[in-house]
Amino acid sequence: MSEKKHRVSRRQFLNYTLTGVGGFMAAGMLMPMVRFALDPVLRPATEQDLVPVADVADITTEPQRIDFKIDQVDAWYKSEEPKSAWVYKEGDSIIALSPVCKHLGCVVNWNSDPANENMFFCPCHYGLYEKDGTNVPGTPPLAPLDVYQHEVKDGKLYLGKAKPKGGA
Repeated sequence: MSEKKHRVSRRQFLNYTLTGVGGFMAAGMLMPMVRFALDPVLRPATEQDLVPVADVADITTEPQRIDFKIDQVDAWYKSEEPKSAWVYKEGDSIIALSPVCKHLGCVVNWNSDPANENMFFCPCHYGLYEKDGTNVPGTPPLAPLDVYQHEVKDGKLYLGKAKPKGGA
């Protein structure tokens, strides 16, 4: 009696077989599409190349805003993204700071607030940074300005990716 209960009818067998074959064929068609969609996400991020932005001779001890463009790749879309940096000399070294405020992402300006001279000022929420990019305690930013990777070659300043201070 128990053998009769576990027997598979012809209709059930055909149903199982067709479902299995159909699932196998669907997986075979969908896998290349899924791979195509996920491949850019799973690909390891490439390190951004350093781009020339200024002549070292033109850089002074007063921070200057330098605008430049980087090549950016988002999945299959390649574009030029405009960037800027506050660049100045500190002794023999060059400092390149990101102008993006660490509070809410507004753009900071150098020496634009008459009440706080020789400081970076964020007009959105009155954030303040020292000349070296350190955030002033008691103002909205909770972290220093990011610092660009940089290199000097043949009298030119090359900038890379902005990283948190201490990480560049």
